[in-house]
Amino acid sequence: MTESNPTIFFAGGGSGGHLYPGLAVAQALRVHLPNVRPIFLCTDRPIDALILKDTGFEFVPQPIRPPRRSVGGLIRFWRAWRATQDQVRKLIIDLKPSAVLGLGGYAAGVAVKLASGAKVPGAKVPVAILNPDVIPGKANQYLFAKVDRICCQYKESVAHIPKAAQSKVRLTGCPIRQDIIDFPRREEALSRLGLDPLLRTLVVTGASQGAVTVNQAVVEALRGMAAAQEGLQGWQILHLAGPDHAEEVRKEYRELHAGLPGEEAMAVRVVDFTPDMRDVWAAADLAVARSGASTCAELTACGIPAILMPYPFHSDMHQLANAKVLEAAGAAVIVSDKRDRRLTSQLLMPALEKLLYDRDRRQRMKDISVSLAIPAAAENVAQVLLELIQFRSDLAKTPGA
Repeated sequence: MTESNPTIFFAGGGSGGHLYPGLAVAQALRVHLPNVRPIFLCTDRPIDALILKDTGFEFVPQPIRPPRRSVGGLIRFWRAWRATQDQVRKLIIDLKPSAVLGLGGYAAGVAVKLASGAKVPGAKVPVAILNPDVIPGKANQYLFAKVDRICCQYKESVAHIPKAAQSKVRLTGCPIRQDIIDFPRREEALSRLGLDPLLRTLVVTGASQGAVTVNQAVVEALRGMAAAQEGLQGWQILHLAGPDHAEEVRKEYRELHAGLPGEEAMAVRVVDFTPDMRDVWAAADLAVARSGASTCAELTACGIPAILMPYPFHSDMHQLANAKVLEAAGAAVIVSDKRDRRLTSQLLMPALEKLLYDRDRRQRMKDISVSLAIPAAAENVAQVLLELIQFRSDLAKTPGA
């Protein structure tokens, strides 16, 4: 029998894309093990505390830093890695976790490596990692050989995983929180968000921290549509701008409105950050978004037709690979982020114009999007962890083990 009150480390952070899937799995585990003790080993970035502080789960900020290519950056990374090793080694020895789930990114590496037994003799802990992007990140690539299970969102990921590790792959989907899957009635969500129930809603989001180039391109595209007298008849905008960018976005919308006749004013609400994406997606009729793994999983689970603007600064362009899966199926349209507001807006404007006023196409995209979803992803990953814990428990009871 699986132990009834295990401690499980969830290692990773630095963005909602890493933390929210972990939260979903922790919630799913509590259905099976009410006394489970999830502990998030996150980063000390403010976004992590903002996301985790009201969840009721314990979290421990790690001093880890992302690697940089400069000499100074590498030195800072190495020092932070060593400090994080000392911290996590003590946590493993003191708390004796029953399993570790790596959530991806640089903040997962230390705990996953140490838990695998590499530097804590006698403390081998079963480890699984989430690999929700089509193309594995560098941290996951480094860790594939050390882990027991690799939980993937897309079957396309297998081609990017070494053959020696492919037997560890489980196609689980990307975990999203149950409250998003069970999102409320649209009218209730609109009311809580302070939006007009008589208007359709365009959601703009650059994920938990916002995205400057998405913010700028959307405002510029709307300015161009207004100048061409296209307007946004029958639509309102819910713009999740990011905590560091919201004031600038509000300023840009004020300037845009100042140049419009009163009857053409756009209904806009700018939000810094919200942990309650269930209402956002319940209200959405169309989204302009990045294509991080969690965003794609939420879009498909909720059936939101989308214009995807993949993050353009990653060398492997993994968000583009995610977006191509949705576009190839017909659930989304890709608009390249040219890192220039004017150039990107020129690509975004026609995409918006085609979708804002084509209800039938949006419905087809919605139907396709839902067909791509794996709503049981959090439960699937929870089952992977439960199996690992059970196997470890059985092994410990085996004579001579």
